[in-house]
Amino acid sequence: MKFMPAGVVPFMALLLLQRRPVAGRALLGTGSSCPSHGLCRSNVQEQTRRQVALLNATAQDLFSLYLKCQGEPFSSESDKLCNPSGIFFPPFRVNRTSERKEVMVAMYKLFAFLNASLGNITRDQEELNPTAKELLDRLHNTTKTTRGLISNLTCLLCKNYNIFQVDVRYGESSKDKSTFKKKQQGCQVLRKYVQVIGQAARVLLPHLSPS
Repeated sequence: MKFMPAGVVPFMALLLLQRRPVAGRALLGTGSSCPSHGLCRSNVQEQTRRQVALLNATAQDLFSLYLKCQGEPFSSESDKLCNPSGIFFPPFRVNRTSERKEVMVAMYKLFAFLNASLGNITRDQEELNPTAKELLDRLHNTTKTTRGLISNLTCLLCKNYNIFQVDVRYGESSKDKSTFKKKQQGCQVLRKYVQVIGQAARVLLPHLSPS
């Protein structure tokens, strides 16, 4: 699997990354280029908590619905076909004892990757299952929530740690793959998402608890 290096991505461009379902990297850095903290809403921490909790609560249902809409052999052989061991997914090595800054950066990498992946999956499903309204609605809603979460994480990283560049590695685009491979990549990503989001919620939520 090949990944293309991208350049340093400035703060405001981070908010647009969810629209780029491509492989890429941006470098982590700190500096004095963060814009006004006015970009943060007054309830940004509580809103972030709710977004993570919502994604955690809906991940399994999204995966199950996705499998149902792909038909056979995915419905009956999901353990085999959706095994995510062969795909890239951002490593998530932080835990509750990790520094808050480290947790926030890891979360940003995770959800930026997820948002780009959701872009791939949604595009493919609009092509392959254009009448699957419930699935498409759930994909769009999940993308919307993830997009808002990225915006809030970006704000918190800049406001609290003066971080305006984050190293994000994106997965492989499915655009030119076969129908089967598109369906398989989608189910692999969503299965891994189900596995990771619960851990992410357990780690992040205590760091966002009111002081």
